[in-house]
This record gives sequence, structure tokens and C-alpha cells, in this order.
Amino acid sequence: MNAGDFRAALGSFATGVTIVTTRAADGSDVGMTANSFNSVSLDPPMVLWSIGKSALSQPAFAAAEYFAVHILASDQEDLSNRFARRGEDKFQAIDLERGPGGVPLLPGCAARFKCRTAYRYEGGDHDIIVGEVVEFDHFEKKPLLFHRGKYSALAAAEQAAEFMDSSLGFLLARAYFAFYREVWQELDRLELSLDDYFALAALGAKPMPAQDINRHGQPYDRTFDPGNVDILTRRGLIEPHDGADDHLRLTAEGRQTMVRLLAIGKDQEATLLAPFEPWEGQWLKSMLDRIGGTMPDVFRR
Repeated sequence: MNAGDFRAALGSFATGVTIVTTRAADGSDVGMTANSFNSVSLDPPMVLWSIGKSALSQPAFAAAEYFAVHILASDQEDLSNRFARRGEDKFQAIDLERGPGGVPLLPGCAARFKCRTAYRYEGGDHDIIVGEVVEFDHFEKKPLLFHRGKYSALAAAEQAAEFMDSSLGFLLARAYFAFYREVWQELDRLELSLDDYFALAALGAKPMPAQDINRHGQPYDRTFDPGNVDILTRRGLIEPHDGADDHLRLTAEGRQTMVRLLAIGKDQEATLLAPFEPWEGQWLKSMLDRIGGTMPDVFRR
């Protein structure tokens, strides 16, 4: 069996990353990075990990009565690298706590298990150490992951997914697309843009100059310029102004188009809000109106 191939196959299993610490017989602190960690039993609570027989810290762990396993958080990659290297003062500048037997405890982890050594087993070129958990603590932190010989982006991807699921911006964007889906399909059929749609809706309220339509569209990231005027005029949806009056007006066809688009939007709104109580729909509109009221004055003129 090729050892390199075997190691690569084992690397297909994504694991967490731990740092195991203990206190040597001479009172010095000892620690190393390890991903060979597993739960063993709930009653009594027991965990295990393994250490290479050639590791510099192997004699300390082989003789230790107590040790601690730290499950690293996703922001502790540097700490993992530090404890994976040899010949370094690994505990320098770390604000340590102390656990049973005086073992050093690292801060900022996702979880910590303080253990009494229960059993030691031969495991080929490794020693398998089983510990009875005498104390533990855990924190609401994402774990650091290791996969195929490197730190994995899975934790970061999970954090991004959770952010997308809970972020107000993402939630508003998703609701926006849900609301306008039917409207967009009709606009595609009519070969009209969102800028055209906003202009028709604005002119449906009252006639106004093109610059007023453009100003009202700023909070919605909509623009309306002479090119849009020409397009809608050629389509027979707005009347050209006569020079003396620069106000634009909808034609009969333009009004029918606008009413149809608004009706589609209203139907979609009713469909989306149907599962909710009436007061919930009103509350949602009120909250969105208040959020929109926080926009800079330049957009609300």
C-alpha cells in the first residue's frame, strides 16, 4: 500500500481542527495541533485522539494525567499553524486559563474538553489516548475545518449562506424579485424596460416633465432621458410635448398599458400576502416605508 495514496484518501474526510494541551512533569506547557479527534462515549463522557510516536511532545502526553482538547474556531487558523510547528514558544503572548491538573486552556475556541487520561492504546505509529471528560465548555462559534491537506472554505461558505439567509438586504432583494417576477415577464413581452415601466407609472399619477420623472426615479435607481421619451413616443404610449408645455402625458394606449402592469403587480402582491394575516401585510408595508424614509434628502425631493 502506497503511504502517500493512503494519506490522500484519508484526506477526503473533512475534519475539525484541534489543539491538545497538557502540562509536562517539569511544569512546562505542551501543546500540538491535531485533527485525529473523536467522541467515544456519552456515559461516561469520553473522547479520544492520537499522537505520532515520533512527535516531540509524545513523552509529555504519554505521562500526562490530564489534557485538554480545544476545537478551534474558524478565525484561529494562525493559532493552528503555530501549534503545528516545531521548536517554537507556542504559548507566547496567549492569555491562558488553567484547567484540571494545571493544563493550559486557550481562549477563543469553539469548544474545550478538559480530560483525565483513562486509557492508552498502541495504534501502529501512533498512540491512541482516551480521556474521560471532567469539564467542558462550548461557544457559539463556527469551527475551523480541514480537508485534503488544507483548511477548508466550507466554514466560510456556511457563514456566507447564513448571512444570506438572515441579512435584511438579501431578504429584501429576494422579496423584490418575488414581487416583480410577473411584471418582468409582461415587460419582456411588451419589450419595455424597468425605466419605461417607472415612467408610465409616474405619468399615470399626473403629467410631468421628463426631468421630474428622472428625479422621482433616483431612489429606485431608475433613469429617464430624452432617449426614453423618443422610444415611448414612437410606441404610441406617451404624447409628445408641443414645446410650450414640456409636460409629458400618457396616450389612451399608454394608460391601458400602465393599468395592466399595475394590475399584474397588485395581483402578485395579493398572492404573496395571501398566507399572512391582513395586519401582517400592513405592518410589513409600514416597516418598509419607515426604512425608505431613512434615505438621504437628495433622493426624497
